[in-house]
Amino acid sequence: MTPPAGGPPPVLGLIVNPVAGLGGPVGLGGSDGAAVQRMAQHLGAQPRAGERAALALAELRYRHPEPFRLLTPAGPMGAEAAHSAGLTPLLVHHPAAETSSADTAAAVRALRAAGAQLILFAGGDGTARDLLDADPGCPVLGVPTGVKMHSAVFAVHPRAAGETAAAYLHGLAATAPPVPTPEREILDLDEEAHRAGHLGARLHGQLRVPELPLRIQQRKTGTSAPDPPSTGGIAAELRTFLPPGALLVLGPGSTTQAVAAALGAETSLLGVDLLRREGEGLQTLATGLGVDHLRQQLAGQAPWIALSPTGGQGFLLGRGNQQLSPPLLRAAGRERLLILATEAKLAALGGRPLLLDTGDEALDAELSGHHPVITGFRRRTVYRAQ
Repeated sequence: MTPPAGGPPPVLGLIVNPVAGLGGPVGLGGSDGAAVQRMAQHLGAQPRAGERAALALAELRYRHPEPFRLLTPAGPMGAEAAHSAGLTPLLVHHPAAETSSADTAAAVRALRAAGAQLILFAGGDGTARDLLDADPGCPVLGVPTGVKMHSAVFAVHPRAAGETAAAYLHGLAATAPPVPTPEREILDLDEEAHRAGHLGARLHGQLRVPELPLRIQQRKTGTSAPDPPSTGGIAAELRTFLPPGALLVLGPGSTTQAVAAALGAETSLLGVDLLRREGEGLQTLATGLGVDHLRQQLAGQAPWIALSPTGGQGFLLGRGNQQLSPPLLRAAGRERLLILATEAKLAALGGRPLLLDTGDEALDAELSGHHPVITGFRRRTVYRAQ
C-alpha cells in the first residue's frame, strides 16, 4: 500500500475470539470456559464472531478506502475475517488449534510490539477483560459478538464498529478531525452465578475507546427490581393483547420476570421462557429455552413475544436474547412483538433509540421504526427502534 501524503499509513490491530457468543443462541447465558463452549457446540451453536468481524472490516474499508496496515493473528483469530473482507493482513501471532485467553494476551503483546494504534476486537466482556489484563497500550474498540456485553467498550453493531474505526484512522492520518478516546468501563458477569439466575457485574478497569456519538454502547445499568405498581399495570395491559390459549415467548430481565409474576407465572430471570394465557393469568410451559427448543415447543405456531430493553443500554434484540432467531421473530411479526418498559426505564435512555442487532440486517431494517411500548395499564407510548 502507498502511504498517504504527510506520513505513514495508520496501523490497525485485529483480534477475533472465535468462540465468543457461542452460548447465547442455545440458552447457556454465556461462553466462558472450555466446558461451556463444548456444550454449546454439542447443542448446535455455530461460531459467528469471525462473520461479525468481517462485517465490521467491510464497513471500515468502505468508509476508509485509503491505505492502512492491518495486523492480526492467523486463522480464526483474525486472518480469516480479514480475507473475507478483502484485506491482506500481516500476521503477528499463530494461535493454538483450540484458542484460549492466553492467545488473546499473546496477540495483544504482539500487536503492541508491532505498533498497533487501535485494536479492533470481536468478542464479549470476557475478551475485553483479557485485553485489559494484557495492557494494550492503545485505544481498543469491541465488535459485539458476546451474549450480554455489559461493558462500555463495544460498538452498538458491527457496522458501527467499522464506521468508528474508520473515523479514528482518518484522524490518525490527519485527513479528518481526531476522534476522542475517553476511558470506558470494562464490566463482566460471574457466569456461574449468571447461569444460577443471579445478576452481578463487577468493574474490572477502564480502557480508552474511540467515541462517535450513538455508535458506542453505554454500560449496562439497573439490575434492581422494578416497583410492583408499575409492573402490575404493565401486566394488566399485556393481558389485553393475549387471547385465551395464546402462546407467549418471554424475554429475560427483571422487568419481564416481575410482569410474569404479576400474572401468576414463575419464570427465569435470564433465560427465554414459553408461557400460555390461561384464564386471567399465564402458565409457564418451559424455561431457559434455546433456538432449537423454542422451535420444537412452538411446532409451527406463531407466538407473541414480550421483551424489555436492557437498562441503560436500550438493546431490544441481540443482547442476552439471541435465542430469538430471525425465523421466530419473522413468524411473530411486528404486530405480535410487545415491548414492556417502565416509564423510568425509558426516561433513563435520554431519548436514545431502542437498539436492534439480531444478526440479520434485513430483519433489523424490517423492525426499525416506531413501536408502541406498554408502560402501564392503559398507558402506552411510542418509541423509536433502530
